[in-house]
Amino acid sequence: MSHKARQRRAALQTQRKKIRAIAFAVIVVLVVGVSGYLFVSAFASKTPASAANTVDISAAMDGFSTKEIRVKVGKPITVRLTSMDSPYHTDGGGKHQWAIDELGVSIIAPPQGSDSATFTPDKPGIFTFYCDICCGGRANPTMQGKLIVEGV
Repeated sequence: MSHKARQRRAALQTQRKKIRAIAFAVIVVLVVGVSGYLFVSAFASKTPASAANTVDISAAMDGFSTKEIRVKVGKPITVRLTSMDSPYHTDGGGKHQWAIDELGVSIIAPPQGSDSATFTPDKPGIFTFYCDICCGGRANPTMQGKLIVEGV
């Protein structure tokens, strides 16, 4: 092998080593970055900013767990509704609703499951929430309550 051929071969080997080193560094940075992201996202709070104003309500055939909710006008509220009834329930199939017509809110929880909605009341007042899926609907006094929106 000639001297030039050996030089070219040595230059190619050096170039390959540099490419491998760069590729290795890129892979290490990617792995560390993805690991850091996964670690932070696993332990970081996943609750929305409005979670401080989250109301958990359960509903069953005997009514809502909460009959009165007080909030401030202009402040977001998250309502998480959980149905305690099974899908085999004869009245409503285990679903329950939490609705306020005047505020355009309607949450329907599946049987033995939950659903939620976040909304911001824009006016003070007393609003009736209700379930109209089962249990006698709006006529049933146990399947309704009051959302009291207070001025600032």
